[in-house]
Amino acid sequence: MIRTREASARKNTASRDGQWAAGDKTPLNPNEEMKAVADPLEVRERIENLYSKWGFWSIPPGDLRGRFRWWGLYTQRRQGIDGGKTAILEPHQLDDEYFMLRIRSDGGQLSVAQAREIGNLSEEFGRDTADVSDRQNIQLHWIRIEDVPEIFRRVEAVGLFCTEACGDVPRVILGSPVAGIAKDELIDPTPNINEITARYIGDPQFTNLPRKFKTAITGTPVPDILHEVQDVAFCAVEHPELGIGYDLWVGGGLSINPHLGIRLGVFVKPEQVSEVWAGVVGIFRDHGYRRLRTRARLKFLVKAWGGEKFLQVLQDDYLGYALPEGPAPKIGKPGARGDHVGINEQRDGNFFVGVAPVAGRISGTKLQEIANIAEAVGSDRIRLTPLQKILVLDIPEPGVNDVVNGLRALELDANPREFHRNVIACTGIEYCKLAIVETKATAREVVKKLDDIFPTLDTPITVHVNGCPNSCARVQTADIGFKGQLVLDEASGEQVPGYQVHLGGRLGRGDDNDFGRKIRAHKVTQDGMPDYVERVTKNFLEHRTQDETFSDWAFRAEEELIK
Repeated sequence: MIRTREASARKNTASRDGQWAAGDKTPLNPNEEMKAVADPLEVRERIENLYSKWGFWSIPPGDLRGRFRWWGLYTQRRQGIDGGKTAILEPHQLDDEYFMLRIRSDGGQLSVAQAREIGNLSEEFGRDTADVSDRQNIQLHWIRIEDVPEIFRRVEAVGLFCTEACGDVPRVILGSPVAGIAKDELIDPTPNINEITARYIGDPQFTNLPRKFKTAITGTPVPDILHEVQDVAFCAVEHPELGIGYDLWVGGGLSINPHLGIRLGVFVKPEQVSEVWAGVVGIFRDHGYRRLRTRARLKFLVKAWGGEKFLQVLQDDYLGYALPEGPAPKIGKPGARGDHVGINEQRDGNFFVGVAPVAGRISGTKLQEIANIAEAVGSDRIRLTPLQKILVLDIPEPGVNDVVNGLRALELDANPREFHRNVIACTGIEYCKLAIVETKATAREVVKKLDDIFPTLDTPITVHVNGCPNSCARVQTADIGFKGQLVLDEASGEQVPGYQVHLGGRLGRGDDNDFGRKIRAHKVTQDGMPDYVERVTKNFLEHRTQDETFSDWAFRAEEELIK
């Protein structure tokens, strides 16, 4: 009996992967059929001329749950549906009549006017919601289809856009939040980010990929864009003969089947970045597996091919030239931070201030206030980070205290305690149709309790909270990662919201990179999660060796100390 769309896709297609380069362009699942009808970006005309006038119930399923994503729109989870129903109910039963809207800010870059306008839109159309995602952009909620054309118009009027903010396309590009200002920066990647977005976002040649495609570029010597878990990443290096350029990585990704990206070992000149990027995306488009959505990310192709074949195809079939060998990026010190929180001097003598909203949750009102604070000291640059932090750049030294105090009044502290600083969370069951458990409020409870218990914690301990197995909050890379699922409550004997635990994930350490350790059959209930973090933290502080990081300790600790 065929029970799922994935199972339906497998029927009679066992020997086919839907690779276009193999001559197989027959759509092998409903998503591929939807994309084959027409370029999904064409749905914007229908949004503006039909659906916004006729209302939510005029939208057919193919547009509502498919093509709308190409313009940053996801249907929102209907309120009051518990996590046990997520995998049981049909999509139309989970849908609310409202949308999440994702606004692209490639490289996390916002001007004062842009931040203020997003805040205005949030307040006017989104019930004052505005979450900083871990893809360096802002997500609004409670958006009505009737208001989307006006929102698009005002977003684009300040130089932003929602094009391909979701969907099977190149998503927002992660970039170093301190691009152009870091004292140790090798190269400013902003021109490369801008060239890619200008040339290729909205280009029909890349609007139908097998799945989403994630890019990251940084100019700092120790990468701060989590390059190991991106589909493609460019990390600044200095070649002994060729000068400053980028080291190329491909095939990273998380979700249910995590895979660390691999170094191709080649050097990319700055002027080559956009065409190399297009070559990697082209390989994904043409050779990526399209039959099953669960195997359609680039990481599966890279794993099957290996780096040597991938590089050969890239050079021979997409570039037409060979890339020279190059050095690897520098390795971060264990425990080093890449969140840019605090008061920091820029290369030009000005300062930037980084603050940590708890799990990225702010509001449109606060975003407007942040814009006002920046403008008052002459700054026109605000940055969002891959760790859900916010930076205000270009602050003259006399204005630093004004910015710090103004942000603190908004509960945005430039010197937060450790758990406040180091927690991130995905959207969770509050709005997401895939979620099983709550995330943002749970993360806030961890911060509230643990920072009081450990007010002088002397080492970072990152806590990532995810509402389902998809790992939008990168649970496998955290010191303590929580992956949402239903678990058995031993006290009541019933299934309750809870988490599988990952311990000791680490990136930025070269050959020592690793995903978090899982303990067989060990689960934590949602209500018991703060107590679990407290217990494990106390055991770490008691049993660690001198200068030992939490991730190193977690991998060697006896199971009873981490349960």
